[in-house]
Amino acid sequence: MWRWVGALIGASIAAFALAGCSGSATPLPPADADASRSEREKQAFVEALKPRRAGRPVIAVLALNEGTEMTDLLLPHAVLRRADVADVRIVAPRSGRVSLYPALAIDGAQDFAGFDRQNPSGADYVIVPAMITDDDPAVSAWLKQQAARGARVIGVCSGALVVGRAGLLDGRRFAGHWYDRGTLQKRHPGATYVPHQRYVVDRGVATTTGITASVPTMLALVEAIGGPEKAKAVATELGVASWSPEHDSTPFYLDAGRRADFLLNKAAFWRNERRSIEVRNGSDDIALALVADAWSRSGRASVEAVSASGPVTLRSGLVLMAQPSSSGKAPPLPLSATLKPVQQLDRTLCEIGARHGMARRNWVMLEMEYPGPVSGCPS
Repeated sequence: MWRWVGALIGASIAAFALAGCSGSATPLPPADADASRSEREKQAFVEALKPRRAGRPVIAVLALNEGTEMTDLLLPHAVLRRADVADVRIVAPRSGRVSLYPALAIDGAQDFAGFDRQNPSGADYVIVPAMITDDDPAVSAWLKQQAARGARVIGVCSGALVVGRAGLLDGRRFAGHWYDRGTLQKRHPGATYVPHQRYVVDRGVATTTGITASVPTMLALVEAIGGPEKAKAVATELGVASWSPEHDSTPFYLDAGRRADFLLNKAAFWRNERRSIEVRNGSDDIALALVADAWSRSGRASVEAVSASGPVTLRSGLVLMAQPSSSGKAPPLPLSATLKPVQQLDRTLCEIGARHGMARRNWVMLEMEYPGPVSGCPS
């Protein structure tokens, strides 16, 4: 029996690594309320990421075929495609399918060799999501090559670990998911961790805090390329009021109680239920990613995409792999047609809290490094 329990706890710890992150047990000092400083940091970020070359920029969203964090990949790709300020493509070691975690899969990635043939001068920007392993040799070598050719690199969430493995954090200021702080500081002792900022840039290399930081970061990139009015228009479509880097890092740490809660949550695998999201051609990538990510991280649901027609083409043009929807075995998680994409996350967090308790909702917010529903939950 104890051998089984030990294996289960080991699997739980491994699952934590796939949560998108690895552990800070120390809370940070409170953030200083300084709106003018946040605005200066935002403008510095925008200025640092303005295009350097003539013509339409090329943005590569880097992926590892075996496993790339779902929201880190889908959301930047979708926001940038929606803004239509650059040519955007998913690039991976091999062409074709990319498995996403904690759920879903896409098809249509371009391989490194094909991208390099089409873009011998390299990408203008490379977006780096979290990956199931942060030291894939092909990924590290290609990323280092793109940086040497002049690409600005943006590590989203635990993508900072991948950026660091390519040697691009040494001597720089950086952010990163709260859970990676200790790991990043140990690996890069000459680098400087910056708390209380959603995104940070230093000499062409940017990093962000946890999963939900991809929203303000991509809007800041849209502003850098397309101007403030373009960024404002996209933000309005998404349901976002601000893309400031302002962020209170204080609540995001892992004490003994939270560690125990995580292990008990992951060990109670028998309480997980299959849930489905019905998708169709034109479904919104951003809403889909945020809903599927939040429910998957609740520890109470495994999420699959279903469709009567099999694979579907999402609004951004990505092909999403989907299961047949005829079985009806997995209760649905509907996407609201009346909510803007980012508002879907707030509603989902409220639903998780109502169904599984506030502790579950708070855990999801912790993993996604999200302050919580903007307007609160309906009573």
